[in-house]
Formats: sequence, C-alpha cells, structure tokens
Amino acid sequence: MLVYVKISHVLFLFPGSSINHMEPGNNTQISEFLLMSFSEGSKLQPFLFGLFLSMYLITLLGNLLIILAVISDSHLHTPMYFFLANLSFVDICFTSTTVPKMLVNIQMQSRVITYEGCITQMYFFVLLGALDNFLLTAMAYDRFVAICHPLHYTVIMNPRLCELLVLVSWIISILNSLLESLMVLRLSFCTDVEIPHFFCELNQVIQHACSDTFINDTVMYFAAVLLGGGPLTGILFSYCKVFSSIRVISSVQGKCKAFSTCASHLSVVSLFFCSILGVYFSSAATHNAYSVAVASVMYTVVTPMLNPFIYSLRNKDIKGTLRKLLVREAMKQPFSQG
Repeated sequence: MLVYVKISHVLFLFPGSSINHMEPGNNTQISEFLLMSFSEGSKLQPFLFGLFLSMYLITLLGNLLIILAVISDSHLHTPMYFFLANLSFVDICFTSTTVPKMLVNIQMQSRVITYEGCITQMYFFVLLGALDNFLLTAMAYDRFVAICHPLHYTVIMNPRLCELLVLVSWIISILNSLLESLMVLRLSFCTDVEIPHFFCELNQVIQHACSDTFINDTVMYFAAVLLGGGPLTGILFSYCKVFSSIRVISSVQGKCKAFSTCASHLSVVSLFFCSILGVYFSSAATHNAYSVAVASVMYTVVTPMLNPFIYSLRNKDIKGTLRKLLVREAMKQPFSQG
C-alpha cells in the first residue's frame, strides 16, 4: 500500500527527553496519518459504504429507542434501566467516533486523517471505551444486589448511588483518556506513518512513533490492567455470587426467573469482552493488519449495534414500552394528516 504523508518541518523538542538527541532530519512533526482501508479495490467501495452506513444507522436508531423508552415510561425509572440508558448513549457516541470518518474516507476514496483529527478520535475512543467497561460493571453490581440482596435492593441501589457511579465513571474515563492523549503529543513520528486500522487506535499510534515510547507503553498497559482488568474482575465476581445464589433456589421457575433478569446483560458483557480479547490476542498472534482491522469491527461497530436488540428482544418491559410508543405514534398520524 502506498503511503503518503505531508510533513511540516517543525522541531519537536522537549528538554530532558531522548528526542533532543535525535538528528534534526528525523525530528519532524507530521500533519497527517494514513488509515488502512478494508479494500484497495474500487469495486467493493460501494458495498462497504452501504454496509457500514446501514450498521451505523441501525445502531443510532436502536440505542435512541432504548433511551426514549426509558425516559418516557415511569416504570422503567429503575437503576437497571438508568444504567442501560447511559450505556445506549455511550454506544452511540462510541460508534460515532469511528464510523462517520470511515464512511467519509470510503466515499471520498481517501485514507488521510489529520494529526489533530487523529488525536481527537483517539481521545474519545479511549474515553468511551473505558465508560463502556464501567457501565457494564455497574450493571453487573446492580444484578448482584438484586439477586443476592433482594430485600435491601431499594436501599442499596438508591438514585444517589446510581448517579454517583455514573459520575465517577465519567471522571475516571476523562482523566485516563486525557493523560493518554497528552502523552501521545510528546511523541515524534517518522515520515512513513500508516495506521493499520480504520481509526486511530492508541496502541497502533504509539507503535509508529520514532521517539522513545517506554513511558507511553507503561502507562497504556497499566491503564489497560487497571481500567480493563479491574471492571472485568468485578463483573466475574458479581456473577459468581449471582450463580451461587441461583443454585440455592429450590424451584426451577424461581431459578429461571432469577437468571432471566441478568441474561441480557451477561450476553452483552460476553460479546463486548470476548470481541476485545479476540482482537488483541489475534493482533499478538498475527501481523496481518487486515485481519485485525476486520476483527476490530466486532467491538467498535457490531457490539453497539446488537446491544439494543439483545436488551429489547429479551426484555418484556422494553418491548412493551416500545410497542406503546409505536401505537401512540400510529394513532397520531391520522389526526396530523387531517
């Protein structure tokens, strides 16, 4: 693949860093990156554009319907649906961080993203990815309290605690993403910079820097263990307790009812984390950038698109509210036409 990078000959010097010891010819700051395409042939471009546009619109519509249902129905003003509405909002933003730019590049047959655009995209991607982790963890904790401590559920999961959990999730995610992005700004990049992804993924951007990336790698892996492994451990612990509580229920009907309350969330968690782990294990095992980029579509595009279907198809409350909204809108149409 041909690589085209515009170079602005600006010294990128930082006192006390190893960049100061680089040759002036190598000490340049790029103005553009080149993103990898799914297909170099023009024949598949219309198909790819239509496919990703359809998936993006489905994601927007599905998650907006979930938010609308939770807001409009007072019966859904509970902790579980409060977290679900927040998750739907984050999924909309998460997908909107990468897909629109990819659609523009496919339509314009361009692979270029500006340096500022790449840093901005990377900032929001890291921010919203961490938020997804925290919200899924909060939802797992909600299911743990509901099944393991049902008598104290309303006391423990009060509105103040739910709002605090979401607020803390936003604060931690913003600070982490800000730190990661600011540390990328200190890096210097060589002339041949091609990101083997359809978006600016943090690890790929750092790998293509010419300057020393030891601090960046350390912070990135530490944050991945803390902000990725921590929530995953909390989710696994919560469901271990949930399954232990379900096992002691005597009736089969009671077991099915208890399991059905967390089946949708467990499906979303499995889809999200398995796709992410699959991407990074495959990237470690193979150097095929095309395969890694295709696998990344699973957690960046497919998972946010499937979440509304998983929750609505397995949830009677959501389906009932959406049905009422559709009937209400259908009844308004004759009056508006008249």
